[in-house]
Amino acid sequence: MRIINLSLFFALLGTHALAAEFSLNLSLTGDVQTITANYDCGTDAPLTVTYLNADPNFLVIVPVKGEDLIFVNTIAASGAKYEAGQYIWWNKGADATLTDVTEGLDAAPVLTCHERIETP
Repeated sequence: MRIINLSLFFALLGTHALAAEFSLNLSLTGDVQTITANYDCGTDAPLTVTYLNADPNFLVIVPVKGEDLIFVNTIAASGAKYEAGQYIWWNKGADATLTDVTEGLDAAPVLTCHERIETP
């Protein structure tokens, strides 16, 4: 069994700003695969995401607006589709997109990315 600790910071906005930090331990059995991938998304710095694969749990951590969000795998016709709140991270091969569904289901992606292949 492998235990993965995810430490995250969440900010809840309302009348008063409230911030909370917590850790989440996931006990995963079987083959656990952690993959860190860097994407070029047309921004100044590459976007670094972390995939956590442990069947039946498939997660990805994507930084969005300065916060690390945990996305959960959902059913997709092709590629791998992950959702976190109003955002969808969808990757197929070396390409990935980040979409904000509050802009509409047919909205253009917030980011269009291509995985950077690092050579040794």
